[in-house]
Amino acid sequence: MTGRIRIEAWVIGACLSSALVVNVARAEDASDTTVDVEEPAPAREDEFGIRGTAELGFVGVLAHEITLGQSGTRIDYVSDLQQNNLYLFLRLQVDIDVWRQHIVTLLYQPLDITSTTTASRDLTIDGELFPAGQPIQARYGFPFYRFGWAFDVLEGRDEELAFGVGLQLRNATIEFRSLDGTRFRSRSDVGPVPLLRARGRFAIGSGWFFAFEADGWWSPIPGLNGSGDSLVEGAIADLSVRLGWRLVPHVDAFLNVRYLGGGADGRGSPEGTSDGFQANWLHFLAISVGATIDSRE
Repeated sequence: MTGRIRIEAWVIGACLSSALVVNVARAEDASDTTVDVEEPAPAREDEFGIRGTAELGFVGVLAHEITLGQSGTRIDYVSDLQQNNLYLFLRLQVDIDVWRQHIVTLLYQPLDITSTTTASRDLTIDGELFPAGQPIQARYGFPFYRFGWAFDVLEGRDEELAFGVGLQLRNATIEFRSLDGTRFRSRSDVGPVPLLRARGRFAIGSGWFFAFEADGWWSPIPGLNGSGDSLVEGAIADLSVRLGWRLVPHVDAFLNVRYLGGGADGRGSPEGTSDGFQANWLHFLAISVGATIDSRE
């Protein structure tokens, strides 16, 4: 009887040991087995996008001097013509992203400043004398249209550093008139100006970003500065820095400081009462707030 009990106990122990070995083996096999879980593919960025930007603010004349005609007076718009106020500044821009890194820009920049004062000295403009003590109105209009292309050398969507070229179409109107209507001189000019350009945008944390734009050109070579065959030295500089914040997805708001400068110096084609000579150099500073709406987040 005792022997039978010992045999049954041995059989039960062997069965339990076998079951334990099998379970341990299965656990080891399970631990060695790697389950490949496919991670979701990152969202594909749109190859095409469009951004619309509007700026509104004021522009001030830092310095602006002009001479019209070989015998003309060197006129200071600030001291002689009292263009020392702040004037409306507006800028509209559309950027089209093509295959992510190509940026096509279309821009319209109105700029028209008019002032009225009494001449403190004799002013000769294209052969016409505006005597001291006479009320005079001066208008300087320089709206322009701009087309640009730039290539972004950074691949990240949240940052940008792009270089390219552009073409600006100037539409200048310069007028001087006496308020009694007896004296008037005017110049107008439409012409293309080539540009080199650079722009950048860099995240600085918590939705804030820093950005800059730079467009410019200088050339004393006829044709390259939009003056045809005239011997005119021309230059333009449009430089800005921007601090902005992502308000909501697709919408940025920013504060922008911009310098606009340039001009022309030399002899153009004589027309009417003008012998074609001009020396016109300006320096403007604009401060604006703006917003950008982006089709992509």
